[in-house]
Amino acid sequence: MADLQTAVTSGDVMETPVLDDEAPDLLHRISEEGGYAYVSMSTRAAGGDIRAAEAAREMAWEQLHSGPWNSVLPVWRDAYSMACLFVAKFHYANGEFTEALRVLDMGLIMGGTVLRKDLDSAVGKATERANALLRVSEQSVNGCANPKSLTNQNAINMTEQNSEDGKKVDIMLRRFESEQIVDRRQVLQILPKKSLSCKLVDRRSALSLEGFMRDYFLPGSPVLLSDCMSHWPARTKWNDLNYLKKVAGYRTVPVEVGKNYLCNDWKQEMLTFSEFLERIQSNGPDVPTYLAQHPLFDQIQELRNDIVTPDYCFAGGTEMKSVNAWFGPAGTVTPLHHDPHHNILAQVVGKKYIRLYPASFSEELYPHSESMLQNSSQVDLDNFDPNEFPKIQDLEFMDCILEEGEMLYIPPKWWHYVRSLTTSLSVSFWWSASPSSPTS
Repeated sequence: MADLQTAVTSGDVMETPVLDDEAPDLLHRISEEGGYAYVSMSTRAAGGDIRAAEAAREMAWEQLHSGPWNSVLPVWRDAYSMACLFVAKFHYANGEFTEALRVLDMGLIMGGTVLRKDLDSAVGKATERANALLRVSEQSVNGCANPKSLTNQNAINMTEQNSEDGKKVDIMLRRFESEQIVDRRQVLQILPKKSLSCKLVDRRSALSLEGFMRDYFLPGSPVLLSDCMSHWPARTKWNDLNYLKKVAGYRTVPVEVGKNYLCNDWKQEMLTFSEFLERIQSNGPDVPTYLAQHPLFDQIQELRNDIVTPDYCFAGGTEMKSVNAWFGPAGTVTPLHHDPHHNILAQVVGKKYIRLYPASFSEELYPHSESMLQNSSQVDLDNFDPNEFPKIQDLEFMDCILEEGEMLYIPPKWWHYVRSLTTSLSVSFWWSASPSSPTS
């Protein structure tokens, strides 16, 4: 194996200026927490010992899994980042750029913030070298030559009667994974009972921020927002497999495998983004794979550049909490739950069905008693026994089909159930209003 000294001689090294400056102080803090063995291994790793680097990473990994995540000392997250940088340097020096990226991504996902700048810089350099080896043509990179769509669109028109005001609402559904035409009855069969039969969420086109504040934000009511995402680069780029694989294919991401997080067979895996895209396309019906509530845009800047924070998120004296990705195949479900923040769910590719219940119905929705799941309902809307959960039977709800290019505002504490009707790439923006806001 080529070593770091060889790489230094050739001038092709993965530079880590923050690590170089911060290492003495970081190692001192780790020593204060009893990490003497880690400090010994890390010191040897800095001197060129790959086995010591791997050992240091394993020690930090064990500390990250020594108890509940919120009990992990921040210094051990930084220690893990440090070890990842050491290991990645060896892979990079040996020309193993994709392996270096895998290690760096683990540092970004599981590590601390002190060495974040080095991790981001190293990812950029390793990605550049990995892509150079592929000799991908500029036309393919830009999606201009033989673009391969993530989705195979086949439009279906459906008309649904609104039971309250008699207005007919045109609902456009698209079946991406199959050339088979699916009629209204077939679509309703896969949704929870009574779907699209109660009250549809208001749909507003190009709603002003003032109108949003007055009519929905302050009253605390959901609204479906259309004609406000056309300027997003993601609207055209994210349906191009060539583009997605180019900017993120080598990157490692955490995914969920199974129906949803409340099921016994649910688990998490680490996959490269290319492997994840292959899972989406294969869409095995028994074990769906879902990238859910992951801060993907903190990890992959190229994808962050493709989206724009909606103006609506600045309502109420904004404090942004998180921007998360929700990518998955048709049939992925987020069970009935509520969140503590204001939420804009932006649908970039594909379509979703969403059902909402107001916070005042919490008791009737049978929340779990366990502290970690109190924001989730015991009721599986896809398959529940009305004798076991009788209170939910006659509750009124709002629902909608969230179309490609639309956003849905979900107020804090509103319960919601989400099902992907097609391959779906969505982005959620969570924010909190300032203490002086009427909605706080």
